[in-house]
Amino acid sequence: MAYFNISFDNASVAIVTGGESGIGRATAIKLGRAGVPVVLGYLSDSVAANEAASTIVDGGGKAAAVRADVSDEQAVEALFHFAEQRFGKVDLLVNSAGLNMSGVMLRDMALAQFDRMIRVDLYGPFLSCRRMVRALESAGRGGRIVNVSSIHERAPRPGGADYDAAKGGLAQLTATLALELAPKHIAVNGIAPGMILTPMNQSALDNPQELQRKEAAIPWGRAGMPEEVADLILFLLSPTADYITGTTVTIDGALSLTAAQGA
Repeated sequence: MAYFNISFDNASVAIVTGGESGIGRATAIKLGRAGVPVVLGYLSDSVAANEAASTIVDGGGKAAAVRADVSDEQAVEALFHFAEQRFGKVDLLVNSAGLNMSGVMLRDMALAQFDRMIRVDLYGPFLSCRRMVRALESAGRGGRIVNVSSIHERAPRPGGADYDAAKGGLAQLTATLALELAPKHIAVNGIAPGMILTPMNQSALDNPQELQRKEAAIPWGRAGMPEEVADLILFLLSPTADYITGTTVTIDGALSLTAAQGA
């Protein structure tokens, strides 16, 4: 359910990384339905990515799916080059691609595990933001960026040294870029979801008892849906949110507020 009458500039073009599933997929489809041409970046599931793009096209929108490892600078360059050649200058960016918390304790964590997490969840947004900003600055245009973080950017969990560090870094990257880019009218915001029923929570989706146990810890009494997060992202990308930059919006049913409760 969308709470605002959101519309976009006819010249807007969007890239959504991680567009094949979860929050990225829901966001890409909603952008496409709002009339924005969308390029969905994906890593491995070409079938799911192309199905999402087809959903947009079948609904009268414009979309394409492109394989892109966001941790690789040349892959990010190719993703943007494709979008520019196909639809035009990219002025809306959603960095949704990311790896989930490994659950591995520090003493057992291989450097390769930590490195991979940082490269995808932090280098990825850095590379995508930098590429879009360079193009917008050369064209003298503004734009809007939303980085998908997590409540664990500030609410750490054992077994999350890699994930928590990456998301904490992403929060600071978002705030720093907002300061740098505000004079150029390029807004940068973050969202911090709690438990959302996406493939990252597949075990809870498959196990009713696990889902019930986890939802019992959420004050609102349920997990969130990717479409609810997508509605928030669309708002932050839209002209309606013109004066909002440099903030991270939490969407978690008050889960993160329970961190110091019970003891």
